[in-house]
Amino acid sequence: MNGKTILITGGTGSFGKKFVETVLKKFNPKKIIIYSRDELKQFEMQQCSLYKKEGVLMRYFIGDVRDENRLARAMEGVDFVVHAAALKQVPAAEYNPFEAVKTNIIGGQNVINASFESGVKKIIALSTDKAAAPINLYGATKLTSDKLFIAANNYRGTHDIKFSVVRYGNVMGSRGSVIPFFLEKKKEGVLPITDERMTRFNITLQEGVNFVWSCFDKMWGGELYVPKIPSYKITDLAKAIAPNAKLEIVGIRPGEKIHEEMITEADALNTIEFGNYFVILPSVQLGDNPALKLWDSEKFKTTSNSKTGKFCDYGFKYNSGTNPWFLSVDELKSLIKDNVIGDR
Repeated sequence: MNGKTILITGGTGSFGKKFVETVLKKFNPKKIIIYSRDELKQFEMQQCSLYKKEGVLMRYFIGDVRDENRLARAMEGVDFVVHAAALKQVPAAEYNPFEAVKTNIIGGQNVINASFESGVKKIIALSTDKAAAPINLYGATKLTSDKLFIAANNYRGTHDIKFSVVRYGNVMGSRGSVIPFFLEKKKEGVLPITDERMTRFNITLQEGVNFVWSCFDKMWGGELYVPKIPSYKITDLAKAIAPNAKLEIVGIRPGEKIHEEMITEADALNTIEFGNYFVILPSVQLGDNPALKLWDSEKFKTTSNSKTGKFCDYGFKYNSGTNPWFLSVDELKSLIKDNVIGDR
């Protein structure tokens, strides 16, 4: 990323801010462009020393991913794009379905179109575990977005451009998530639990950021990256936050799963496992003509990483309930202290 111009859609969100902070610490980009709708958050970022570095231009664009013309203007001269903008709240998407479609699906296609027009070289779109076998509208819109970004590689023609997707689980302490909710409810001495069997994947914001920028180096275009991350039991999370609180079983909410998936059994047919991550390869191949074939799966398996990967076994699925890596109560306490409470 040294000497590059980088644009982040949704750049004033939790991911965008941590991504900018990390890039400025590790690299010397030419310019970073924040593209988002919230003028107040942009103003607050501009005042913060974490998002400033001598020799790096910081630019702030007010704009919505629903506006393709504005995106194209913001992307002029951009090398890399991280597409993090989305409507993410499951209940809000259920109540306002077409608003989620306009931002997550049409907005994603606008990012793709503007990238082609502007000469961008690499685009990574952020996905979610809810896009795997989705049962709610948010997950369905993100699955559609994933498909759009993967398919964009099929019609890049002579454009020197690559599109890939990164999918991971719940970001620890993100807005509207269970940990901040439990921390508030702790004061009342009662924690509402939807289902005692519930498990979730867990990743810290810094781990998510590190994984995304590492994928810029690996990406071929057309693949979906999934990091290997731990799971936790919702009951263990409750013990870590409020061991003396009463647990009140309130029932599972609409659009919610007992266990989250990141790789379905069907996805696994096209999935390669590496040391600390998986890659779901594009399932659509354009015939047997070598001139049309976009992917050489065997070559990717042996050359995209310093160590050769392996195809997943038939019937494999990556599920938070069957994940072999679970966080203990003590590990959860430590992570919450370092990554949630410490940021407040």
